Amino acid sequence: MTRSHESIVDDQFGDQAQAYVSSAVHAGGEDLDALESIAERDKPDHALDLGSGGGHVAYRLARHSRAVTAVDLSAAMLKAVDDTASQRGLSNIETRPAAAERLPVGDATFDLLACRFSAHHWRDWQAGLREARRVLKPGAMAIFIDVVSPAYPLFDTHLQAIELLRDPSHVRDYTEGEWAAALGHAGFRIRGTIKRRLRMDFGSWISRMRTPDAHRAAIRSLQHLASAETTTYFAIEPDGSFSIDALQIEATACRARTL
Repeated sequence: MTRSHESIVDDQFGDQAQAYVSSAVHAGGEDLDALESIAERDKPDHALDLGSGGGHVAYRLARHSRAVTAVDLSAAMLKAVDDTASQRGLSNIETRPAAAERLPVGDATFDLLACRFSAHHWRDWQAGLREARRVLKPGAMAIFIDVVSPAYPLFDTHLQAIELLRDPSHVRDYTEGEWAAALGHAGFRIRGTIKRRLRMDFGSWISRMRTPDAHRAAIRSLQHLASAETTTYFAIEPDGSFSIDALQIEATACRARTL
């Protein structure tokens, strides 16, 4: 049966919504703390959590914003966000189902946008970035946080292969240079970047996606057969755990959008 990319994403994440709410990797981290500090400083009137997943960005933004809209492709994910927000007494979070490439809101709606570990799932990444710019007010801040690919082809191939084996909704982890170029074309000006190293525990990394046994075995085979330099770069451990790079980008929506 042929499925759309959107249906693959929904299938992968819908049944695992609660796992992403409780995931330690997603629920905490220096990047979330930094993002909240920006929200505390700017005190946005209306903030957007683009690709909300388990809602961890929305919960942080809600503490310092009048209103937060959490957008995700998965209705099940958004139900988990609604439930968790209610449990935490966060009444200023609204959820809306949508693809990043087709946001159901008007131009210049938001004065802060945050997108964390979502963009590598978008079917059309550049269209998603253009939509992000469209819905932001001129001069507003956007924070993008995502896994980034090394520019070195040997490492890039390894990363993309294990990501796709683990999760068929994976599209691409982009390089830092690709991010800079795409954001410029979409109408953003980069103000600063921070790169962090993340350790991925193999067991939980696989379990969250319910990766089939055959694909788990293929990932472990790729790790065992990897070159010494690849093993060193990703810090591959005996149990399959490894480390990757995540990039935080702070960008401003330019006054005049690039057409």
